[in-house]
This record gives sequence, structure tokens and C-alpha cells, in this order.
Amino acid sequence: SPKNPQQKIIKRVIGLEGDFIRTLGYKNRYVRVPDGHFWIEGDHHGHSLDSNSFGPVSVGLLHGRASHIIWPPNRWQQIKPSLPPNRGPLDTGEEE
Repeated sequence: SPKNPQQKIIKRVIGLEGDFIRTLGYKNRYVRVPDGHFWIEGDHHGHSLDSNSFGPVSVGLLHGRASHIIWPPNRWQQIKPSLPPNRGPLDTGEEE
């Protein structure tokens, strides 16, 4: 958590450095993720403390990657990388 680095939170990475993101209530409607940062969001917009609240997050705060859900036992499963519809970097039309 950028507000309390001792607290661990799990969020979905929506964009990496250099990506342009359409935000969901951040102070700017569109953001270019700065170098050394990423954009994170929770699964419940409006009820999640994420980049829409505090902006891009330093990669130095990243501790790991969630790979499985293990609790409660009836939800045991591998987490497959995915983005919710209409989330993720914007296509700027630039060809590399």
C-alpha cells in the first residue's frame, strides 16, 4: 500500500511504465504511467483503494505476484492473468 508500505494489498496491474491509462475517478481522466511505476486497480471500482485514489505506484513497492486463491477452500484455483473489459492501456496508434 502506498499509504502504508507495511500493509500488503493485492491489486490487478492495469498498466506499466509508458502506458496511457483512462482512469476511473483520478484527478486526471488520462494518465501516462511514469517510468518506474505501474497502475493498479481493485476488482470493485468505487470500493477499492487503488491508483484511482493515489495515482501511479512505484515498482519498488511490488513484493510479488498472486498465482493462486487458497482461501476459502471452495475457491481454490490458479489465477489466470486477465483484465476486466475496457481496462488496460490505451492504444495510442504508435507503431514500434
